[in-house]
Amino acid sequence: MAKEKGRKMIAQNKKARHDYLVIDTYEAGLVLTGTEVKSLRQGRASLADGFVQIDGDEAWLHNVHVPEYSQGTWTNHSARRKRKLLLHRLEIDKLQSKSQETGHTIVPLALYFKDGRAKVEIALAKGKKEYDKRQTLREKQDRRETERAVSAVRRRQGA
Repeated sequence: MAKEKGRKMIAQNKKARHDYLVIDTYEAGLVLTGTEVKSLRQGRASLADGFVQIDGDEAWLHNVHVPEYSQGTWTNHSARRKRKLLLHRLEIDKLQSKSQETGHTIVPLALYFKDGRAKVEIALAKGKKEYDKRQTLREKQDRRETERAVSAVRRRQGA
């Protein structure tokens, strides 16, 4: 069997970039059971309510929904169990010290397969206030409008 190459996206947490200001990102491996991997290969997962908590010397991913494998038997996993993250010691120490600061948290941004292995992209993030969210949306809308205007001018010049 040929080994998988590249990156195959399973799930993204688009709301996290809206609700949080991403400070730093990390790629972490996941400790999964067989039925979880099979369910993920079907492209089924949700990161909507997920967060990372550091207990002692280990990082754990909580509230990520990986549905039960449809052909699984009594060995099937529970959908919202906590999953261990595989990170280097220095990364865990840095995340732990930064996440204890006021307003900082660790959230999952994306879940994907990289060269056949399940990975999760986590981010050290700071919660945005409501006015920050509105400002971000306004900037995004302004950027779109200027791009539309520029492309309209280019179309008129080219015709």
